[in-house]
Amino acid sequence: MQLIQVRADIRVANMVAQRGMRTGSGGPPIRYETLARCLDSVAEHALAHSASVHMPRIGCGLAGGTWERIEPVIEKTLGARGIATTVYDRA
Repeated sequence: MQLIQVRADIRVANMVAQRGMRTGSGGPPIRYETLARCLDSVAEHALAHSASVHMPRIGCGLAGGTWERIEPVIEKTLGARGIATTVYDRA
């Protein structure tokens, strides 16, 4: 995970948790364990800076993940630590 400071109060976390962009015989490109590790890093940063986390439904597009598997990872890594988290869904 790489953090990029956009403004004094905004940082963007670049997370790489997929291999490739196509679902094939090996399953979807998303790596749920890697996503969890990335979100753990985001959580540590958020706690250290009293920050909230905002994101789209990560891992559900080209990564081929399912929200039913990703949402619990977000809850375990961010929600269980009391980090205010907003997930945006397109209208």
